[in-house]
Amino acid sequence: MNLRTAGIRMGLEALYFSGAFKLLGPLSSGIGAVFTMHHVRPARNDAFQPNALLEIDPEFLETLIEYLRYKKVDIVSLAEARRRLREQEYANRFVCFTLDDGYRDNLEYAYPIFKKQGVPATLFVATSFADKIGLLWWAAIERVIAKTERIAIEVDGKTRFFDCADVAAKQRAYTELYWWLRRMPDEKEMRGIVTDLCERYGVDPLEPCKELCMGWSELETLASDPLITIGAHSVNHYMLKKWPAAVVKQELEQSASVIEKALGKKPVDFAYPVGDCTSADARDFALASEAGYDLAVTTRPGVIFPEHREHLTALPRVSLNGNFQALRYVDVLRSGVPFSLRANFRRLDVA
Repeated sequence: MNLRTAGIRMGLEALYFSGAFKLLGPLSSGIGAVFTMHHVRPARNDAFQPNALLEIDPEFLETLIEYLRYKKVDIVSLAEARRRLREQEYANRFVCFTLDDGYRDNLEYAYPIFKKQGVPATLFVATSFADKIGLLWWAAIERVIAKTERIAIEVDGKTRFFDCADVAAKQRAYTELYWWLRRMPDEKEMRGIVTDLCERYGVDPLEPCKELCMGWSELETLASDPLITIGAHSVNHYMLKKWPAAVVKQELEQSASVIEKALGKKPVDFAYPVGDCTSADARDFALASEAGYDLAVTTRPGVIFPEHREHLTALPRVSLNGNFQALRYVDVLRSGVPFSLRANFRRLDVA
């Protein structure tokens, strides 16, 4: 566990065991929450797992669903959440389940749970992933670091060497390299760096996509179940804020068109790739609306308030983070208190 994760966990523990999340909850909990998930699969034994935050265990997912039902929380589709917002129906708090990217484990592990429990969910698909030509760059660099003891890369015009001899060193290298890449203003250049790194160290940059993501026939299986809604997640999983408006429009429109042709129904929901404030902003929220989406979700952390009725293409979500798989953490996050404290109790983050 790194220091940042440990610090967040301590903060959640403090809010829970002090009871502060219950005391402040009425001011912060809003009318519901949209959960973000990525991978749903059993825990792995690999010592080096820098992306463990993107994975939750199927047992935790099912326990959470049963717990929410015990707490009499409405588990609804995004379409129902949208209806409640538009019609200002706020009597019962709700949660929605969403899954980003289109990983095969969603079909293998998450879908049987949703089916068994009768729970609706939305799966946001990046179409290049379903075509098996997408670059999961965060997973690609993980594989490079995992297989070597030392890598060299040009960083800001200088050659940098990263020690990857043991697990701790690999984690340090991954964290530094990942965040350097995430912060690059030119995503096209960033992707070129990742591809070059993979090629120099004998990793197929498309291997994670080919191995981990569902193809269209598998997505068709999910789309045929009324419980599952397929939403769009762009074509190439670009951080839209870093691209010109013309490219963003193409990503928004083409992804919906491809999904409609492949699965027979045009998506009306969208999830911004990466989705934080460095990856999507007010320009992109407006472009999503212009492209015909009724609703779009970010990964900006927060719960849903009545005021979001006027900002349906800029909705926040609550991450079901693989590092915080405990019901008490979900209680604290659903209360909205951690997000309200950070935002000085400002309800909207839509700029």
